[in-house]
Amino acid sequence: MSSPSAFIGPSKTAVAGLTPARERALIQRLRAANLRTTQPRIQLAHLLFGQGDRHLTAENLFSEAKAAGLTVSLATVYNALNQFLEAGLLREVIVDSGRSYFDTNLTNHFHFYVDGTGELIDVPPQSITITEMPKTPDGFRVSGVDVVLRLEPKSK
Repeated sequence: MSSPSAFIGPSKTAVAGLTPARERALIQRLRAANLRTTQPRIQLAHLLFGQGDRHLTAENLFSEAKAAGLTVSLATVYNALNQFLEAGLLREVIVDSGRSYFDTNLTNHFHFYVDGTGELIDVPPQSITITEMPKTPDGFRVSGVDVVLRLEPKSK
């Protein structure tokens, strides 16, 4: 592996907004998380982290990659997302057994899930307060709390 300040050169596929400075910043971020800096991983990181806090499925990111002209497979996208997750660069929000989202906002926060559209929306900070936790079974401790409030349209 080259030194952290090394620049691996221009991307093989130009991705809108991925300047040399942005690419160097992404390389540093990936290396700080102990991830190898492959071109697909850098390009996917740019798409994922380049638009502020957001919620994406693997399929959403795959569609964005295809629209940006990247030649990556859905398996590559899943692998990159799971590596980012394991490295602490993302949070996973599971809304049901068949659907999970990847959240770029790493702060403790909760979500609304819109049934029918699949949209995931951050709950405004401080609008939910958990004042007491139940006693955990022997040998366990709480490692996190995930709250997903399911929304549906109001009846007319």
